[in-house]
Amino acid sequence: MRNPIVIGMSWIAVYLGIIVLPLLVLLFYPPTPNAERSFWLEFSVALGFIGLAMMAMQFALTARLHPIEDSYGIDLILQFHRYTSVVAFFFILVHPLILFIDNPETLQLLNFFQAPWRARAAVIATLALIALVVTSIWRKRLHIPYEPWRLAHGILAAIAVGFGLGHALGVGNYLELFWKQIIWVGMAAAALWLLLYVRLLKPLFMLKKPYLVETVIPHRGNVWNLVLRPRSHQGLNFQPGQFAWITLQISPFRMREHPFSIASSATHPDRLEFGIKAVGDFTNTIKDVKPGTKAYLDGPYGVFTTDRYEDTAGFVLIAGGIGITPIMSMLVTLAEREDERPLLLIYSSKSWEDITYREEIEALKDKLDITVVHVLREPSEDWSGESGYVDKELLQRYIPKRPATRNYFICAVPKMMEQVEAALHDLGVPVTNVHMEHYNIV
Repeated sequence: MRNPIVIGMSWIAVYLGIIVLPLLVLLFYPPTPNAERSFWLEFSVALGFIGLAMMAMQFALTARLHPIEDSYGIDLILQFHRYTSVVAFFFILVHPLILFIDNPETLQLLNFFQAPWRARAAVIATLALIALVVTSIWRKRLHIPYEPWRLAHGILAAIAVGFGLGHALGVGNYLELFWKQIIWVGMAAAALWLLLYVRLLKPLFMLKKPYLVETVIPHRGNVWNLVLRPRSHQGLNFQPGQFAWITLQISPFRMREHPFSIASSATHPDRLEFGIKAVGDFTNTIKDVKPGTKAYLDGPYGVFTTDRYEDTAGFVLIAGGIGITPIMSMLVTLAEREDERPLLLIYSSKSWEDITYREEIEALKDKLDITVVHVLREPSEDWSGESGYVDKELLQRYIPKRPATRNYFICAVPKMMEQVEAALHDLGVPVTNVHMEHYNIV
């Protein structure tokens, strides 16, 4: 089996190699000497090239490519995408600012109607990038719906990279050799191909594998299990704990998809259950979805799965609220496989009546070597179990005396996950043994 650490490091090396490629080209094949070029001019050009390369790489980070996603997980990749986008934006914005300070005469290039076309291309690319960053960081504050934002996000990114490349080719001095132009045109073409893959080819593949809603099952905690059956195909092979993007009732080309964790057993790819809590405009409509409604899936995704740790002595599963969904998939899969390893489930809920899958978890005690600890934030007066929050003291009472012998899976709201992660670290759990799944990744 291939070492996942080696594979992950290899992808990082590929990313860094592409990002620093412009610097290596400038270092080993500098442009024709020109006495007018100052250090600050060359420095600003280097920042511009790096920023442009980073922007081109954003298309790869958001394309949900399985070879890359299998190494890190979608949530980590998207976080990296957000941070590197800000860094690329900084580099590209600083590039002209340094030029203006070093040579104030270049300010006249901001006269859009009189400046040469290469300068106009730079202005368009920069404005598109500013709009992209502003609408991404403050999307919710600006009340921009997700679907229109996603469409505009791709268009703005394509404009920023396309016109940025046009500016670089127009300047010419740094890309005067044909092979240099081929490198940059190739990077832009790859970015365009990934955009077309996400927007056109992937939806086309999804159209060929539709699903039908079989039923919608109500559960405690205002949670509904959306049950899907494949139509004219074998279904979705997934690992317990993974998730998929669901497009419901409309064409996948509409880009109105939503990510949900699979709650059912991985041993039955022909019957998928997605646990969905009614908390928003779309999720509140799940209970009204009629049997026979057509659905499309993009997945599976995620590295939050027990299948990656077959050599561990057992698992500690820590959930908060709807975070039980991927963990439920792990539990029912382990039960059907007749797994005999010891399991500990620590499940935080608001009250006894809010415990999603309460009866289903209780029934699993007959099939698994599992200890279940319910933690209620608002317990009734006759409650004798754990109450409050999952903190260090509570974890210390239940996790194994040799904590490093287990793998720990945490799925809850960010604040709870951060607190649990810190507590486990204090209790001697290696960071490599802690795995977390985030709710909101879009």
